[in-house]
Amino acid sequence: MADSNDSRPAVLFDVDGTLVDTNYLHTLAWWRALQEAGHDISMSRIHPLIGMGSDHLLTELLGEEPEGLSDAHTEHYKPLKKDLHTFPKAADILTEVDNRGGRVVLATSSKKDDIPELCETIGADDAIDHVVNGSDVEASKPSPDIFAVALDQLGLDPERTLVVGDTVWDVEAAAKIDVRCVCVLTGGQTREQLEGKGAIAVYEDVAELLANLDESPLGTLLKE
Repeated sequence: MADSNDSRPAVLFDVDGTLVDTNYLHTLAWWRALQEAGHDISMSRIHPLIGMGSDHLLTELLGEEPEGLSDAHTEHYKPLKKDLHTFPKAADILTEVDNRGGRVVLATSSKKDDIPELCETIGADDAIDHVVNGSDVEASKPSPDIFAVALDQLGLDPERTLVVGDTVWDVEAAAKIDVRCVCVLTGGQTREQLEGKGAIAVYEDVAELLANLDESPLGTLLKE
């Protein structure tokens, strides 16, 4: 059970595209769901929206959220789970943040039913202090709810909290509650896009972030 009186600094890690290599799997699942429903939309239009909640994604693509399409995406995603794969050093960076006295929080838009499998794939349960998932919030990214709930549930200070994410939707969501965001490029968005939205630092992946942890915003936070 997380301790709301714990005063340690915290790092809120996005999961899809940040710790686990799933953004392109989600793109394929959405493409198949949309094709099945008669919407011929290219993957190149879908991919930049991954990281948004399904309601925002579908509204961006179709102008509305047709009933049943989110469930269709879920069904098409299920067989792709066999390809779940963590990025190099994903477990190690969680463990290192924990070892340095930081609170490790997974803040993911994934549904509650997906959490055990994602955590098993990452393999750093001992380092994870708390998990907030899409089932815990009413509004999805780029709304800030997923991060706001983490701050509220754990009593975190925004000034002593960082988000690590992979999309502009992470940056936007964090900024709305005055939390700074460090990004990685493994979600498929560019350095220019992420910095343009306000990411305070951008790394190739979490392995590069870990290798440069001492000089990174995370390292600075964990020294406070």
